[in-house]
Amino acid sequence: MTGAALLVLADGRFPAGGHAHSGGAEQAVKAGRITGAASLEDFCRGRLHTAGLVAAALAAAAAAGCDPARLDAAADARTPSPALRVAARKLGRQLMRAARAAWPSAELDAVARAFPKGAHQPVVWGLAARAAGLGPRDAAYCAAYESVSGPATAVVRLLSLDPFDATAVLARLAPELDRVVGRAVTAGEAVPDAGVDALPAASAPLLEIGAEVHAAWPVRLFAS
Repeated sequence: MTGAALLVLADGRFPAGGHAHSGGAEQAVKAGRITGAASLEDFCRGRLHTAGLVAAALAAAAAAGCDPARLDAAADARTPSPALRVAARKLGRQLMRAARAAWPSAELDAVARAFPKGAHQPVVWGLAARAAGLGPRDAAYCAAYESVSGPATAVVRLLSLDPFDATAVLARLAPELDRVVGRAVTAGEAVPDAGVDALPAASAPLLEIGAEVHAAWPVRLFAS
């Protein structure tokens, strides 16, 4: 049962809203930092070890039953860019809608009422996993994988990159994703005793700056 639930939650067809966001890839393409498969891999690797690590740890902590309000505040503190905070809450709101439809629960309902504009997406990943009967590691995998699969999918559209090349990038990153998830779960499960300071705060200044630049564009393909 839980294995099937994980497949549903991690499925790209799960209506969580990620298809409308590039994870910073659109701005990076325009700036010339992503030009093909090799530079996409570099971009995704950097994102995985920064934003992906933080998101995975927050998701693991939420799945472990930590206070969503405290985790949401910790997510805010780890997201300097106003544009990225807005995007994270929009994604969280959409993910919450999908999770409540798939796995109705009083906990999801309560968090949805407490955050009418949406809680941060990684926090909702953890809550959704919890509602589906999954654990912190499952939630961390969903968040970490989404942090690199989103940009890879976006670049297929932005550069007409061969989808096989994009998939190969994700396959090569798989061992690193495993290691990031391991670190994230350790941090997330430490929160009940050590507090939110146990969560990583890995920064990616170029992603933050790029998000602000992207948000000012009058015309863009992706929301973020």
